[in-house]
Amino acid sequence: MSNTSPADPVGEAFQAQRDRLRAVAYRMLGSHADAEDVVQEAWLRLSRQDTATIHNLAGWLTTVVGRISLDVLRSRQAHPEASYDDRLPELVVTADDGPAPEDDVALADSVGLALLVVLESLGPSERLAFVLHDLFAVPFDEIGQILGKSADAAKMLASRARRKVQTTERPPATGREQREVVQAFLAAARRGDFEGLLRVLDPEVRLTVDTPTGVVVILGATKVAEGASARVATGAAARGRAVLVNGLPGFVSWREDGTPLSVMAFTVADGRIVAIATVIAPARLASMNLPDPG
Repeated sequence: MSNTSPADPVGEAFQAQRDRLRAVAYRMLGSHADAEDVVQEAWLRLSRQDTATIHNLAGWLTTVVGRISLDVLRSRQAHPEASYDDRLPELVVTADDGPAPEDDVALADSVGLALLVVLESLGPSERLAFVLHDLFAVPFDEIGQILGKSADAAKMLASRARRKVQTTERPPATGREQREVVQAFLAAARRGDFEGLLRVLDPEVRLTVDTPTGVVVILGATKVAEGASARVATGAAARGRAVLVNGLPGFVSWREDGTPLSVMAFTVADGRIVAIATVIAPARLASMNLPDPG
């Protein structure tokens, strides 16, 4: 947290922008912790700046957050041993106590996991141009300044990123609709009902699995359904429970001894599952703050 006081107008102005800046950084980096670090660094830079020279504080802060986030993305790309390019976005798992009136509002504000997975595949410049322009309406001339490119070049980068994203991101269903589709998927998987799985899977569904040896991507309803049936037939799960993963319906399963076996997160659109993000890597499961088994 920044050390601002109520009598500090610059601090108050920064706090008014804080949630938006955190949202920009999170969509850039896919990590809440990294986003918070970026926002804190932006505050430090602001506190060292002569604010009389800043004519548009919101724009100045967005530019600073964009540049810091770009540096982080480029650092990840330069150090592939950190496996940043092949990881799933950060997954925040919470207990799901059933539909509540505010569910649909929360879903409207959440970042679809399918979108985050696609953003992970974009180059740093593409990702910045798309996030800032398409998600936060930052003009291309300002984006170009951050990238050290012309406004036209920034526009081309955003356009290229948009083409990659458009095939994945669709309007989310309501919370109740999402739960029903996910429950139908899980029930069909337990029964080994291949046709039932195909009914709830989008033909172009994307399954992303975080395994101990890296991320595996499986495309298409047939292959995803085959894998789901096989996993249930040979699965070691003793118990599981519905959860929310980044605000979207998910499922956690545990072995008999209470060791986490997997975390699944679902993105639903048009009544079908369009993306599934699954973590089975023991080290990553151990690092996640999971609810108790049901």
